[in-house]
Amino acid sequence: SSGINAEWSLRPGITKIDILFVKMQFFHSLLLLCLVLLTSAVKYDPAKCEVCITFLTKFRATLDGLDNSIQSDHTKIDTVLRKECKTTQPKDERFCWYIGATETSATGMTQMVTKPMAFHKPVEKICGELHKKDASICDLKYEKQIDLKTVNIKKLKVKDLKKILEQHGQNCKGCTEKSEYVKKVEAIAASQGRSEL
Repeated sequence: SSGINAEWSLRPGITKIDILFVKMQFFHSLLLLCLVLLTSAVKYDPAKCEVCITFLTKFRATLDGLDNSIQSDHTKIDTVLRKECKTTQPKDERFCWYIGATETSATGMTQMVTKPMAFHKPVEKICGELHKKDASICDLKYEKQIDLKTVNIKKLKVKDLKKILEQHGQNCKGCTEKSEYVKKVEAIAASQGRSEL
């Protein structure tokens, strides 16, 4: 900044107030640019908030099947939410952790879900409010599902076979050979209607 002062002081008719004014305009512009970048970086997009919207949509369907006295009472909804959060889907469990609906959660934002649910606020808007509180909630994404009806199960890697088992709430304790994993996954595929393996 002393270089700027020296350069400007060489020009006739330039005062220290003029220099200060130019500096203030520069910092004002810089601050405005930072603000624009920050707001655009954390803008809520429902299409990118997959886990929140999917989980809360399923949860809304669960609530719709319950008595009206439960649907309109946020404390009762909280109890149902905590029960629903005891799920085998890892990303759903992570979402529940974020909102404070698990025993190990560090935060307590469940009321940001349960109160709007009691008033039948759309799920997309609830996720938008959660995003304002913690933008990383929309960073959660489900892993791509492998289509067991078409994939060649024997050519999958062991890590993919393990993922499939995990996604279906199963494991292969004691399995040491790939063929053992393949056999378990083929059983899942058969239960889903795949006839030829």
